[in-house]
Amino acid sequence: MGELSKLPNIGKLVEEQLNQVGIKTEEELKSVGAKQAWLKIQAIDESACIHRLLALEGAIRGVKKTALPDDVKVDLKEFYQWNKK
Repeated sequence: MGELSKLPNIGKLVEEQLNQVGIKTEEELKSVGAKQAWLKIQAIDESACIHRLLALEGAIRGVKKTALPDDVKVDLKEFYQWNKK
């Protein structure tokens, strides 16, 4: 496993998906952002769910997804509702 799986919430599968869409480092993930990274993953895996989006945001912030502020969770849930397939 590589660098991304060392981040909170990122397991082997999500790391592999991030790598497949061209995101290979923590810096690249932060630069792209959770929403765009999730959209890229969704393009290759239609089962990408809200939990994956929350996990990506948590990884960027260095916290477990359950520790995200409520306003961030609400924003991400709205984004998910607009963009889910």
